[in-house]
Amino acid sequence: MKFKIQTLNNIAVAGLDRLPRDRYEVASEIAHPDAILVRSAKMQAVDIPPSVQAIGRAGAGTNNVPVEAMTGRGVVVFNAPGANANAVKELVIAGMLMAARNIGQAWLFARGLEGDDAAIHRAVEAGKKQFVGFELPGRTLGVIGLGAIGVRVANAARSLGMRVVGYDPTITVQRAWQLESDVQAAISIDDLLSRSDFVSFHVPLTDDTRRMINAERLRTLRKGAVLLNFSRDGIIDDDAVITALDQGHLYAYCCDFPSNLLKNHPRVITLPHLGASTSEAENNCAIMVAEQVLDYLENGNVTNSVNFPEINLPRNDGYRMAIVNSNVPNMVGQISTDLAAAGLNILDMLNRSRGDVAVTLIDVDHRCPDETVARLRAIDGVLSVRCLGSRERFD
Repeated sequence: MKFKIQTLNNIAVAGLDRLPRDRYEVASEIAHPDAILVRSAKMQAVDIPPSVQAIGRAGAGTNNVPVEAMTGRGVVVFNAPGANANAVKELVIAGMLMAARNIGQAWLFARGLEGDDAAIHRAVEAGKKQFVGFELPGRTLGVIGLGAIGVRVANAARSLGMRVVGYDPTITVQRAWQLESDVQAAISIDDLLSRSDFVSFHVPLTDDTRRMINAERLRTLRKGAVLLNFSRDGIIDDDAVITALDQGHLYAYCCDFPSNLLKNHPRVITLPHLGASTSEAENNCAIMVAEQVLDYLENGNVTNSVNFPEINLPRNDGYRMAIVNSNVPNMVGQISTDLAAAGLNILDMLNRSRGDVAVTLIDVDHRCPDETVARLRAIDGVLSVRCLGSRERFD
């Protein structure tokens, strides 16, 4: 029997090719899918079938996925952190250069020139002084959020001769090791703003980050600073930014989220959400989520989930079971008791939890009888039970 994968957007072929056609059926319209692959489709408005066990978001953010509802159903939600990091990094650097050298305004000026070439040349010489900018070396970039993208942005800025200040109270050891050694740490957002000529944001949109940059915080910025938001719409209070630009306190704002308020302002550069819009990033995201969904469906392993704990149990010669349950006492005990009552010997077992959810992977010496599976599913707090078969099924 094949696994069924539904695609809600066009997923890069490079990712779909990671799903062997002898084991997977992939289509945009499919009944009773085991998993869904999605890019930007708003899943809050989609009727997600009860057969779905996993959702793979081919990108970093999961605002378009009803994560909390899926967690309650025992459905794992994957994303692809870092798969588009280089694409976003390049756009941030481009944004800094466009803002510092007034490239957008200069381009519009040049496109509006009229007359013969001699007249255009005279207009260029007369008009170019209004687009005098500044260079990046020696300037300070503040990076808020030091995940896969933020670290790359910080390191790229250092290679351009900039000083870099970073702020991320939840930075991982892995990301800290990847940072250039002379990147300085800010003690708070306000500390970072007061020290920065440019500020780039790389955080998810949550209740804590919504409008994290408001009128009060903009006043702590150095006069003539540049804001860059290629993260999420809503992190910055656009009304406050326009006021700061009009007052001359803020030099420029470069973002990926156009609006009627922003798009025609002379000191704003708005792009049509291009952060991850490269063929390389789309391929990387699709490959990452396809491989994660495959590993979960076939082995129960979880990597890069936004709602489940990370768990990886190497396969042996047993029959694997994957159980998702509420993270409450005695769940493993109840599961083990039912398996023992069925005469099943546990060859290997791994249990991991994250918040209110736990995942238990168990390898037993024989296939679990249907009646035992039914008893496991009836345990209060068990959200899903899957029998994944033996290793030989996927060899």
